Amino acid sequence: MVDISVDPLSAAFLIDTNVLIDSWSGDAAVIQALERLPAEAIFVPVIVLGELYFGARRSTRVVENLARIDTFAATATVVPCDLATALDYGEIKTALRLLGRPLPENDIWIAALAIQHGLTLVTRDAHFDHITGLTLDHW
Repeated sequence: MVDISVDPLSAAFLIDTNVLIDSWSGDAAVIQALERLPAEAIFVPVIVLGELYFGARRSTRVVENLARIDTFAATATVVPCDLATALDYGEIKTALRLLGRPLPENDIWIAALAIQHGLTLVTRDAHFDHITGLTLDHW
Protein backbone atom coordinates (compact mmCIF):
# COMPACT_ATOMS: atom_id res chain seq x y z
CA MET A 1 0.00 0.00 0.00
CA VAL A 2 1.30 3.42 -0.95
CA ASP A 3 1.22 6.14 1.70
CA ILE A 4 -0.65 9.07 0.17
CA SER A 5 -0.70 11.18 3.30
CA VAL A 6 -0.06 14.75 2.25
CA ASP A 7 0.82 17.72 4.44
CA PRO A 8 -2.18 20.06 4.04
CA LEU A 9 0.18 23.06 3.98
CA SER A 10 2.09 21.78 0.97
CA ALA A 11 0.91 21.02 -2.53
CA ALA A 12 1.07 17.54 -3.98
CA PHE A 13 0.67 16.67 -7.63
CA LEU A 14 -0.69 13.75 -9.65
CA ILE A 15 1.05 13.70 -13.03
CA ASP A 16 -0.92 12.93 -16.20
CA THR A 17 0.44 10.86 -19.08
CA ASN A 18 0.87 13.79 -21.46
CA VAL A 19 3.04 15.66 -18.97
CA LEU A 20 5.39 12.69 -18.54
CA ILE A 21 5.61 12.09 -22.28
CA ASP A 22 6.35 15.77 -22.90
CA SER A 23 9.08 15.75 -20.25
CA TRP A 24 10.65 12.65 -21.81
CA SER A 25 10.43 14.35 -25.21
CA GLY A 26 12.52 17.23 -23.90
CA ASP A 27 9.84 19.90 -23.39
CA ALA A 28 11.87 22.48 -21.46
CA ALA A 29 8.88 24.10 -19.73
CA VAL A 30 7.63 20.77 -18.37
CA ILE A 31 11.10 19.65 -17.32
CA GLN A 32 11.70 22.92 -15.45
CA ALA A 33 8.31 22.73 -13.75
CA LEU A 34 8.93 19.14 -12.61
CA GLU A 35 12.40 20.03 -11.35
CA ARG A 36 10.90 22.75 -9.14
CA LEU A 37 8.73 20.21 -7.31
CA PRO A 38 10.10 18.17 -4.42
CA ALA A 39 10.12 14.46 -5.26
CA GLU A 40 7.83 13.68 -2.33
CA ALA A 41 5.15 15.95 -3.84
CA ILE A 42 4.94 14.01 -7.12
CA PHE A 43 2.59 11.06 -7.54
CA VAL A 44 1.83 8.93 -10.61
CA PRO A 45 -1.48 7.12 -11.17
CA VAL A 46 -1.16 3.42 -11.96
CA ILE A 47 -3.40 4.19 -14.96
CA VAL A 48 -0.69 6.47 -16.38
CA LEU A 49 1.80 3.61 -16.21
CA GLY A 50 -0.68 1.45 -18.11
CA GLU A 51 -1.02 4.10 -20.81
CA LEU A 52 2.76 4.43 -21.04
CA TYR A 53 3.25 0.66 -21.32
CA PHE A 54 0.59 0.50 -24.03
CA GLY A 55 2.25 3.32 -25.95
CA ALA A 56 5.66 1.67 -25.61
CA ARG A 57 4.35 -1.58 -27.07
CA ARG A 58 2.96 0.32 -30.06
CA SER A 59 6.21 2.23 -30.67
CA THR A 60 9.09 1.44 -32.98
CA ARG A 61 11.48 1.27 -29.97
CA VAL A 62 9.58 -1.18 -27.77
CA VAL A 63 12.51 -2.50 -25.71
CA GLU A 64 14.00 0.95 -25.09
CA ASN A 65 10.66 2.50 -24.14
CA LEU A 66 9.67 -0.39 -21.85
CA ALA A 67 13.03 -0.10 -20.07
CA ARG A 68 12.53 3.64 -19.58
CA ILE A 69 9.10 3.10 -18.06
CA ASP A 70 10.39 0.28 -15.83
CA THR A 71 13.17 2.53 -14.53
CA PHE A 72 10.76 5.39 -13.93
CA ALA A 73 8.16 3.16 -12.21
CA ALA A 74 10.80 1.71 -9.88
CA THR A 75 11.43 5.16 -8.35
CA ALA A 76 8.01 6.82 -8.74
CA THR A 77 5.34 6.96 -6.06
CA VAL A 78 2.59 5.07 -7.87
CA VAL A 79 -0.99 5.58 -6.70
CA PRO A 80 -3.18 2.46 -7.05
CA CYS A 81 -6.95 2.28 -7.41
CA ASP A 82 -9.19 0.88 -4.70
CA LEU A 83 -12.86 0.83 -3.72
CA ALA A 84 -12.87 4.54 -2.86
CA THR A 85 -11.45 5.30 -6.31
CA ALA A 86 -14.24 3.26 -7.89
CA LEU A 87 -16.85 5.22 -5.94
CA ASP A 88 -15.37 8.55 -7.07
CA TYR A 89 -15.14 7.22 -10.65
CA GLY A 90 -18.86 6.38 -10.62
CA GLU A 91 -19.78 9.84 -9.34
CA ILE A 92 -17.57 11.62 -11.88
CA LYS A 93 -18.77 9.55 -14.83
CA THR A 94 -22.41 10.09 -13.86
CA ALA A 95 -21.92 13.86 -13.54
CA LEU A 96 -20.15 14.03 -16.91
CA ARG A 97 -22.90 11.98 -18.55
CA LEU A 98 -25.53 14.38 -17.18
CA LEU A 99 -23.52 17.30 -18.59
CA GLY A 100 -23.18 15.57 -21.95
CA ARG A 101 -19.39 15.71 -21.57
CA PRO A 102 -17.88 12.28 -22.11
CA LEU A 103 -14.19 11.82 -21.28
CA PRO A 104 -11.82 8.97 -22.05
CA GLU A 105 -12.30 6.21 -19.45
CA ASN A 106 -8.70 6.32 -18.25
CA ASP A 107 -8.93 10.06 -17.63
CA ILE A 108 -11.98 9.57 -15.44
CA TRP A 109 -10.00 7.07 -13.33
CA ILE A 110 -7.07 9.51 -13.12
CA ALA A 111 -9.42 12.29 -12.01
CA ALA A 112 -10.98 9.98 -9.43
CA LEU A 113 -7.54 9.27 -7.92
CA ALA A 114 -6.73 12.99 -7.77
CA ILE A 115 -10.00 13.79 -6.02
CA GLN A 116 -9.78 10.80 -3.68
CA HIS A 117 -6.34 11.79 -2.43
CA GLY A 118 -6.69 15.58 -2.60
CA LEU A 119 -3.96 15.89 -5.22
CA THR A 120 -3.64 18.55 -7.91
CA LEU A 121 -3.79 16.94 -11.34
CA VAL A 122 -1.05 18.23 -13.64
CA THR A 123 -2.16 17.85 -17.24
CA ARG A 124 -2.29 19.41 -20.67
CA ASP A 125 -5.82 18.16 -21.36
CA ALA A 126 -8.56 20.80 -21.16
CA HIS A 127 -11.36 18.24 -20.89
CA PHE A 128 -10.55 17.75 -17.19
CA ASP A 129 -11.96 21.26 -16.64
CA HIS A 130 -15.47 19.77 -16.68
CA ILE A 131 -14.95 17.70 -13.55
CA THR A 132 -16.34 19.28 -10.40
CA GLY A 133 -14.09 19.10 -7.35
CA LEU A 134 -10.92 18.43 -9.32
CA THR A 135 -7.96 20.73 -8.68
CA LEU A 136 -5.95 21.26 -11.86
CA ASP A 137 -2.67 22.72 -12.94
CA HIS A 138 -2.35 23.06 -16.72
CA TRP A 139 1.25 23.00 -17.88
